[in-house]
Amino acid sequence: MSVGYIHSIETLGTVDNGGIRFVLFLQGCALHCRFCHNPDTWLKKGKQVTVTEIVEQLQDYKPFFDLSGGGLTVSGGEPLLQPEFVRDLFIKAGELEIHRALDTSGFCRHGNILTVLPHTDLVIFSVKAVDEKKHRELTGAGNEEIMKNLNLVVQSKTEVVICYVLIPTVNDSSADLQDFVALVKSFPRAVPVQILPYNKLGTIKWKEMGLCDPLAGIPPATQDEINAFQEQLRSAGIQIY
Repeated sequence: MSVGYIHSIETLGTVDNGGIRFVLFLQGCALHCRFCHNPDTWLKKGKQVTVTEIVEQLQDYKPFFDLSGGGLTVSGGEPLLQPEFVRDLFIKAGELEIHRALDTSGFCRHGNILTVLPHTDLVIFSVKAVDEKKHRELTGAGNEEIMKNLNLVVQSKTEVVICYVLIPTVNDSSADLQDFVALVKSFPRAVPVQILPYNKLGTIKWKEMGLCDPLAGIPPATQDEINAFQEQLRSAGIQIY
């Protein structure tokens, strides 16, 4: 049975796609997003666990999943940097009839997502920016491979939600909106999107790690800004999750 490296576990999560969730945060991420809440997950180290250890914990919480419509969410960091561990965990969770959600940026080798996707019930795919240059400025990497992986997901039969963190003055312009609409409308099936507000919750971790917050001068997104962006998406025929 494969071994994984984790950052932390939230056993009674209620904000990660419905119901009571067992949220497993894996360690390691190749993106360095300027708005990251958990920069401490970037490093490729963490607590070592086996699939069996996690499954034993999942069994304890299964009654809560069944009553609430919840399940297991694997997040990060970037979970697709440990594809064999996630695959084996999802297979075992499936045998227990536990709903399995993958929260990913899609920044991984092309084959990694194919390892996990057949055993996944829901993919929460985080799009940072559609424009390649802006994506590189925001995350330190391009998005060509990410878009290829996103295309694999939307062409599959797995349920998918696109997440977009709205950052004032950074990725909220009319050009950003048009790029995002064009991306979602290009999919071969209707895919709902979730617009999340940029906030400052991760600032303390940047300071604790001796890092300068690169968005220190950027204010959090307001509810009015979120509503306005969502309304323009609705007007384009895009479903809001």
